[in-house]
Amino acid sequence: MLDARTIADNAWRAGLRPERQMLVSEWADRYRRLPSTSAEPGRWRTDRTPYLREIMDCLSTSSPVERVAIIKGAQTGGTEAGLNFLGYIVCNSPGLAMLVMPSVDMVRRNTRTRIDPYFEIVPEIAARVVPAKSREPGNTATHKKFVGGELVMTGANAAASLRSTPARFLVLDEIDAFPLDVEGEGDPIALAVQRTVTYRGRRKILMISTPTIKGFSRIEAAYLESDQRRFHVPCLHCAEPFVITWAAIQWQKDRPETAACICPSCGGIHEERDKPAMLRGGFWKATAPGDGRTAGFHLPALLSPFETWADIAWEHTRVKADPARLKSWVNTKLGETWEEKAAQDVDGGALSKRVESWGHELPAEVAAITVGIDTQDTWLALEIVGWGAGEESWSLDFIRLHGDPTGPALWAELDAILTRSWAHPITGTLPVAAACQDSGGHFTARVLDFTTPRHHRRVYAIKGASRAGLDAWPHRPSLSKHRKKPLYLIGVDTLKEIAFTRLAKTDHGPGFVHIPEGREAAWFSEMTAEKPFTKYSKGRAIREWRKAPSERNEAFDCRIYAAAALESLKSSGFDLDAEAARIAALAEEGAAKPARRKPQVIRSRFLGG
Repeated sequence: MLDARTIADNAWRAGLRPERQMLVSEWADRYRRLPSTSAEPGRWRTDRTPYLREIMDCLSTSSPVERVAIIKGAQTGGTEAGLNFLGYIVCNSPGLAMLVMPSVDMVRRNTRTRIDPYFEIVPEIAARVVPAKSREPGNTATHKKFVGGELVMTGANAAASLRSTPARFLVLDEIDAFPLDVEGEGDPIALAVQRTVTYRGRRKILMISTPTIKGFSRIEAAYLESDQRRFHVPCLHCAEPFVITWAAIQWQKDRPETAACICPSCGGIHEERDKPAMLRGGFWKATAPGDGRTAGFHLPALLSPFETWADIAWEHTRVKADPARLKSWVNTKLGETWEEKAAQDVDGGALSKRVESWGHELPAEVAAITVGIDTQDTWLALEIVGWGAGEESWSLDFIRLHGDPTGPALWAELDAILTRSWAHPITGTLPVAAACQDSGGHFTARVLDFTTPRHHRRVYAIKGASRAGLDAWPHRPSLSKHRKKPLYLIGVDTLKEIAFTRLAKTDHGPGFVHIPEGREAAWFSEMTAEKPFTKYSKGRAIREWRKAPSERNEAFDCRIYAAAALESLKSSGFDLDAEAARIAALAEEGAAKPARRKPQVIRSRFLGG
C-alpha cells in the first residue's frame, strides 16, 4: 500500500522523467482490459474499431493537436476512446486532469459503473492510483489521485469545481446536455476550458457528444470550428474511397434485414460481413482547413461494428413517420443534428379542425393510459391520454377540478379519477398506468402529501427543469426538503420539443395526436400557447419556449406531464409497442373464434401495478 511519502517521492521522480513517446492507441492495445460486464470482455483491440485509432492518437502528447471534437452516434466507442485517454494519462503522461459530465449525479454513476471497474481491472492503473480503502484521501467518486497527478470529475452544474481546478487534460462528455449557464457564472464549457489556459501548447481537450438540434448543438459548433474529418472506406469492388452515409444504405422493399451499403461510384454491393474489411482499409480525411490545433471527427453509428445496417434500417422503418422519434434516430444513428421545420406552424385553429369521434369505449389501439396534472391555486387541470404503438396518442379527457387545495375534497376527487378504469373493446378495461402532478407553485407540500402514499401506483410528484439536453425522466427521484419525499425532476424542454412536433403532424400513425369532438375552445389555444424561439447570449444561439403573458398554457403543461408519465413507464421496462402488438394479437385471435357470452378480461400485470 502506498503511503503519502512514497507517493510524493514517486511523483517527484516522475516529474523529472521525460514523457514516454507512446501513442494512446498503443497504450490501449498494450494495457487496456474490458470488464466481464462489457459486450466484448477481455483485451482491448483498436483493430476492432479502426476509426478510433487516429482519434486517440491525436490525444497523445506527441501530437500537435490541442482540441479534439467528436460528434457521434450511439455504440461507436467514442466514450471508450475517452476512457483510454484517461488511462494513458495515469500511466504515461501524469498530470492534472478533469472529466466534466452534464451533472454531478451522472459523474457519481459513471464512477461506480465505469471508472472504478476500469481502474481496478487494469494492473498498470491500479498500481498508480491511491487505493480506495487506504487512509490517504484521494480515491472518491469525484477524485482519483495517482502518481504524478490527479483526476477531478465534476458536473457541468457545479460552478465551484469548474472555477477552481486547473487542468492540463480536459475531457468534456455529452456537452449537448450541459446547462447553458451554471449558477449564473456563465457557460460551463468556457469555464472548464479556462482551467487549461496555463498549459497552452501542451494541453489536450476532448469534447464528445451526440448532437441535438441544428444551430443549437454545442458539439456541432465545435465540429464546424475544426478541420471536419470524415471517415472514408474503400469500395471492395472498385477501390474508390467513399463515406458511408445514410443515402448509401439501401434494402429491398419492406425488408430492412437486407440492408447493404452501395458504392456511389460503381454501385458495388457491400453486405454487413464486408464492414470489417472496409473499416480496416479506411482513413480520416479533413474536409475543412481548420486551425491546425483542432481536429474534428464525425462518427455515425453506420461505422459501428456493434450495430448492423439492418438494425439501423429496421429502426428507421419504425420511427420515420413520427418526427419526434425520427429526431432521436437522426441524432443517435447518423450522428447529425436535427433541423426543426414545423414547430412554429402549429396553431389552435388548425388543431381544432382535426377533431374526431371514437365513441364511449377506448379506441382499440390504446395500450396504456397516463395522466398529467397541473396544479393551480384554486383548481387542478388534468389530461387523460391513451397511448398506442409508435406513441400515437388519444386525448381521452381534459378536466378542471375546482376546489380548495388545502382541504381534502379536491384531492379525493382527483384520486377517484386516478383509480378509475376505462372500457376497452379488447382487454375489457384499462386502468391509469402512471400519473405525474406538477409540484411547483404554492402547494408543493400538499402535492407531495398526495403523491407519496400513491407512489407504488406510479403517481409521481414532478418538477420541470428547462435545461437543454436534460433527460425526459430522471434515473431516480430527488428527495424533497419536505420530509424527504420523492420528487422527480423532468426535462420539460425535451418533452416540449416532442409534444409540439407531434401536434404539427397531420397524418394518422406513429406520434399523431387524436382529439375528440366536444373539446372546449380554450383547450386548443392553451395547447399552442407556447412556441420555441431563438435568442442569442454572448454570441451563442439559445432555444427557449415562450408564451404571451396574457395566455394560459395549462392544457400544454398537462400533455407534457402525461408524456412524462409515459417516460416513467418506459424507464421501468414497459414496452409500449410490444403491449400494443399483444393487444392487436388478442383482437385477431378473438376475431377468429366464435363470439362468447362473457368476453375474457385480459389485464396487464405491469400496468396494473
